[in-house]
Amino acid sequence: MSIHARKPHDVTVSEALVAEAVELGLDVTGAAEKGIALAIKAEKERRWKIENAEAIQASNDYVAKHGLPLAKYRLF
Repeated sequence: MSIHARKPHDVTVSEALVAEAVELGLDVTGAAEKGIALAIKAEKERRWKIENAEAIQASNDYVAKHGLPLAKYRLF
C-alpha cells in the first residue's frame, strides 16, 4: 500500500486539538497520517509478539539451559 495514494476520509477529531495544531502551524493531515502509521506499527508489533511468543520462549529456555551459542568467541 502506497502512503502517497490518498483518499479523503471523514475523521472526527477534537476541535480544540485541531485548533492548537493549526495555531502551532502543524500540518494536521500529515500529523494524523503519521499518528495512524505509528498506531499500525505498534499493533503489528504487538500481534507479532503474541504470534511468536512460543518461539521466543523456546529460544529463551534454550539460552537459560545451554547459554548463548558461540559465547566462547565473545570478546567482551
